[in-house]
Amino acid sequence: MPSGKSSGKSARHLLFSEAVSQPQPMSSPTVTPGPSPADVQVDSRSDTAMDRILQEISAVGGRLEAMDSKITDLSADSKSIRADIVGFQNKVTELDHRLTTVKSRIATLPDIEPELQFRQHKLMDLEDRSRRDNVRFFGLSEKEEGADLRTFLKDLDPHYDIGGKYL
Repeated sequence: MPSGKSSGKSARHLLFSEAVSQPQPMSSPTVTPGPSPADVQVDSRSDTAMDRILQEISAVGGRLEAMDSKITDLSADSKSIRADIVGFQNKVTELDHRLTTVKSRIATLPDIEPELQFRQHKLMDLEDRSRRDNVRFFGLSEKEEGADLRTFLKDLDPHYDIGGKYL
C-alpha cells in the first residue's frame, strides 16, 4: 500500500502493484483473439497507404521549398525592375524638361532672326569702313617689315619722302 512517503516509484507502478496485491474474484478466463488475416491485410494496406501519404507530403514540402526559392528570386528580380523603372522615370522627366527648354528656345528664333540679320549687316559695314584707311603697296616683295614702318620704307627707297620730310 502506498505510504505518504515517496519511494521513488511512479504513480502508475504503485497503482499496478495495488491491483496485483488485491485478490480478484475468479472469473472465466477471457481469451482475446489475435488479429484475423483480413485485419493484418488492412493494417499492412493502411501502413503502405500511410507511407505513400507521408512520401507525398514530403514531396509537396520539397515543391513548396522550391516554390519559395523561386518566389524569393522573383521578388529580388521585381525589386531590381522597380529600381530600373524609377531610373527610367527620372531620365524621362529630365528629357521632358530639356525638350521643354529646347521648344521655348526654338519659339524665340523667329524673334531673334531679324536682330541677327541687322547685326550681320552692321558688322559688314564696319569691316568695310575699317578697310578704307588701309594702304596697299603692290610690287613689294614679301618679307618681315619689323615694328617700325618708317625704317621699312627707308630700306625700300632711301629717297622716299614721307609727309614732306626727307628720310
